[in-house]
Amino acid sequence: MPFKIILQQGGFDLLRDDVSMLAHRDDAPAIMLGIGVPNLEMVRGNFRIDDLVEMRLALDCFAASDGAIRLWNAARPDLVVTLELAQRAQQSALELRCSDPALNRVWIDMQCETSEAFWGGGEQMSYLRLNGRRFPFWTSEPGVGRDKSTALTQTMDAKGLAGGDYWTTNYPQPTWLSSARYAVHLETTAYSVLDLTEKGRVGIECWSANVDLELFEAPSLPNLVTKLSDRFGRQPPLPEWAISGAIVGLKDGADTFDRFETIAASGAAITGLWCEDWVGIRQTSFGKRLFWDWKWNATRYPDLSARIAALAGRGIRFLGYVNPYLAVDGALYQEALAQNYLALRQDSDKPYAVDFGEFDAGVVDFTNPNATNWFADRIIGQEMLDFGLSGWMADFGEYLPTDVRLFDGSDPMEAHNRWPVLWAKVNADAIASRGKTDDATFFMRAGFSGVQAHCPLLWAGDQCVDFTRHDGINTVITAALSSGLLGNAYHHSDLGGYTSLHGVVRTAELMHRWIDLAAFAPVMRSHEGNRPSNNLQIDSSPEILTHFARMSQVHAQLAPYVRAVCDEAVATGLPLQRPLFLHYDDPEYHDIQDQYLYGADMIVAPVVEEGYESRLVILPQGAWVHLWTGALYGKGTHDIAAPHGQPPVFTRQDSAHADLFASIRAAFGA
Repeated sequence: MPFKIILQQGGFDLLRDDVSMLAHRDDAPAIMLGIGVPNLEMVRGNFRIDDLVEMRLALDCFAASDGAIRLWNAARPDLVVTLELAQRAQQSALELRCSDPALNRVWIDMQCETSEAFWGGGEQMSYLRLNGRRFPFWTSEPGVGRDKSTALTQTMDAKGLAGGDYWTTNYPQPTWLSSARYAVHLETTAYSVLDLTEKGRVGIECWSANVDLELFEAPSLPNLVTKLSDRFGRQPPLPEWAISGAIVGLKDGADTFDRFETIAASGAAITGLWCEDWVGIRQTSFGKRLFWDWKWNATRYPDLSARIAALAGRGIRFLGYVNPYLAVDGALYQEALAQNYLALRQDSDKPYAVDFGEFDAGVVDFTNPNATNWFADRIIGQEMLDFGLSGWMADFGEYLPTDVRLFDGSDPMEAHNRWPVLWAKVNADAIASRGKTDDATFFMRAGFSGVQAHCPLLWAGDQCVDFTRHDGINTVITAALSSGLLGNAYHHSDLGGYTSLHGVVRTAELMHRWIDLAAFAPVMRSHEGNRPSNNLQIDSSPEILTHFARMSQVHAQLAPYVRAVCDEAVATGLPLQRPLFLHYDDPEYHDIQDQYLYGADMIVAPVVEEGYESRLVILPQGAWVHLWTGALYGKGTHDIAAPHGQPPVFTRQDSAHADLFASIRAAFGA
């Protein structure tokens, strides 16, 4: 076994292949217990989280007991933690169990080599390599700006904690991989923190004293990713229509279809029309939002069922939108209320109302099996799938308040991180109930450990419509790479970004660069953003539309390669978008987060900085063919021209798909 516990004089060591990962000594305890009282404030999915630590005890005494280890503090021998290393099918697990339920904090100091690099942490937006920083794991809105030094972030912080930080994300996960080819997963839904601010130390804080530290090891990083995918769940293959053309996002009511026909007439390869406003519109100060009553709004979209059928006859699917909340002024809220399917206030039997910004919504209680089944069948099944939808954005999931009362009596502090996983399962179960797992799909931004088993496709959430370091176009790549290492095979983004506030609007340059980026993702989907009338769209100018049409054709022609990589993902759990170090294990590549392997045979290096017409591209060992010109390049750093429509892309010379790549060059190259 690669992991084992060895008793030492005055302590013990947790070893991985005879290298100590955790050294606990009576005079230098690596594990501490305590009691803390959380202090949280939530404003529309943004959180301020503080902790009042009332007691913190170093476990400075230990004794072996029936194959386990008992730990306690000399001054409090009544407070005992039992620690046992269990061997499971795919991993080992260090199981910590506390004798007193009043103890609700644990701190663990693990060791690492100073040269080790760490990745993971869920879907991280700012940093792929985690070293040198502290990462709390709490699903939330990521924030607008996400950089405390910028005026935009400061403005948003002053307006409801909404600025965010480098670690805030819709999808955190307390799982990290090491360049030494092992991974650690903290099996809990409680608030937790990974602290890598000190070299040689991996600090863990968890707001639960009963946790498992799952330990994985593999001979290579790809094998390690496969093990994590085995552990958390494998996604089904993406439907053919989802990868073989663009999905056009429009929300213009009845006028949508005239605009759609103009876009289609441009020659764009289109396989989907996404109308998130199929349920109606609610205008707010934030922008054009939706009416959260999840059924067809006949006033906004007359004869929609006939429109959907006509599109299907042309091979074009119709997609919509849903989230797990119900507006209090909608009909479905009344249905849920009548059947007691809503989460309650703690101080009464009244339904809890969440402020979503100028309107309130109820929380469908997914800890109630009847409520879960009702949502899956009544809403997603009847109102969406049976109506003709082939896909949708399954939004939110990160908003569960921590002061609700749930059907199963669970602590909302621990249910909060679990909520995106329950929400993903509702959607997956609804699709399965109609026998459409391989034909319909949905995409989510929120997640936590285990969402992989239910969510077939991630999207990167609500980027600002700009090039900023922590909230712009570049964060899409980091998000895909970090989440992919934890077994999320398929990822994409809102083409053009989403959030437009305080004068931040799309430029033509941003649109062109995002079109290029989106063409080399599994799914190419446009979005009009929160303020469509203030921002450029894919049909705002002949130049943008022509570019979109061209790159949608590139995306469509690449589909056979994407299908092959999807098949690989089903078999191995490897993501489609991969960091270079996953196949080229060289410390030189540990920090690269602005380019990626697309499968093993393609390297994509989009321009994600403003004002550049070329960029430096790092190529690993091998012979690499420039997709657009056929020029051959070797290992090294190269300055590559990047005109719109020809982002730096390279393919392996010896690829089994070389003929396909050559056909793209013949059709679209220089």
